[in-house]
Amino acid sequence: MMAAFRLAAGAALLSLFSLPVLAAAPPGADVQSIERGRYLATAGDCIACHSVPGGKPMAGGLALATPLGPIVATNITPSKTHGIGNYTLQQFSDALRRGVRADGAHLYPAMPYTAYAKVTDDDTAALYAYFMHDVAAVDAAPATRTDLPFPFNIRLSMAGWNVLFLDTKPFVADASKSMEWNRGAYLAQGLAHCGTCHTPRNALMAEQLSKALGGADLGTWHAPNISSDSNSGIGSWSQQALAVYLRTGRAAHRGQAAGPMAEVIDHSLKHLSDADLNAIAHYLKSVPAVRDAADTKPVTQWGQAGDDLRAIRGVPLPQNLNTMSGAQLYDAQCASCHQARGEGSFDGSLPPLFHNSATGRSNSNNLVMAMLDGVARQDGGSGQLMPAFRHTLTDEQIVTLGNYVQTMYGNPAIKVTAQQVATLRNGGAPSNLIGLARAGIIVGVLLLLALLVWWRGRRRKAM
Repeated sequence: MMAAFRLAAGAALLSLFSLPVLAAAPPGADVQSIERGRYLATAGDCIACHSVPGGKPMAGGLALATPLGPIVATNITPSKTHGIGNYTLQQFSDALRRGVRADGAHLYPAMPYTAYAKVTDDDTAALYAYFMHDVAAVDAAPATRTDLPFPFNIRLSMAGWNVLFLDTKPFVADASKSMEWNRGAYLAQGLAHCGTCHTPRNALMAEQLSKALGGADLGTWHAPNISSDSNSGIGSWSQQALAVYLRTGRAAHRGQAAGPMAEVIDHSLKHLSDADLNAIAHYLKSVPAVRDAADTKPVTQWGQAGDDLRAIRGVPLPQNLNTMSGAQLYDAQCASCHQARGEGSFDGSLPPLFHNSATGRSNSNNLVMAMLDGVARQDGGSGQLMPAFRHTLTDEQIVTLGNYVQTMYGNPAIKVTAQQVATLRNGGAPSNLIGLARAGIIVGVLLLLALLVWWRGRRRKAM
């Protein structure tokens, strides 16, 4: 009887994610489908990339920074002149899940179609209904267009990349797992596209699936390890704490969202249901552990409250402010919010600097970026939670302050360097992929010429 129950439960679970043949959508769409599509578009965070701050929703124009150059998001409103208003359901599906536009041109994987490939046919149809019937049409094209350097300006090159790295199989439920796990896996792998940011990439910019969710640099910010590892990842977090973080961007004595993750929470995750956030958290805690050898204990357990006030009492500021000590810089710039001993604000809205993943990780980029660009949130109009010091502090001062914070409150073995600060201030390290691609083309041409010379030589000998 128990075996029969498990078989029935498995069949029900698989039916939850069954994939009917993609049929043409009717001319109109019912309210339920549109609302479902709205929710799914929110889960996919479409508005964040396809809208310019202060501009019209989904009208495109936002330049997404990538190692190869900026990729400009397109207009995905139902405009028939500049948007996707003429797309059929199949063309919409191909763009969403295959990275191919209606005109046959290939999209770049800055649009996370490699993750959206997991979306089911039913959910694709609901998304189509929402975009076609509820998004306001904007009859204007973005002011600029994507213009990557050779050879990446040849969009057809993405066809070969897709052959190597695009898995076109939609999500299939695992009957051996719970419904909550499957829902979380479906969202995290698909619309929420967690791996797009949190999985490291290989030399060809494809995700290294053997290190899924093991952390990756995103130009300037670092998307941390969110695998189940207890030291480097979220293994020591409870499911409830993780779900609360996904909604609010705050986890007491663990960390806070900033940079791109803060945007994801404000535009997308905080609008999802409690059930879906708990499902994502449940799934993330099951992801195979990936550990950075430098993390000798949980990244949230470094440091303690403390101050160095005795070292600065009665000591005048140096004439050259670049030679200010870390304690002086901290007292001048940080103590008013994070308190003299780094314990954070009394109401908990501003976090302590110890037992904080930003100061405990082996990658200190997020600490530097928080100092350079501050921390902004849009939840309830709270706006800027931390001011930006990009135009206030020099690189030398950022280095001094960063190392003081690391030594006093975080992992003292992790340093902030002058080269790191300069690189992050200027937008991150450039990619060597362009040079590699061009070198590969040259080598390919030379091999082709050599093969041609060899073939002609053999032909002459035969004559």
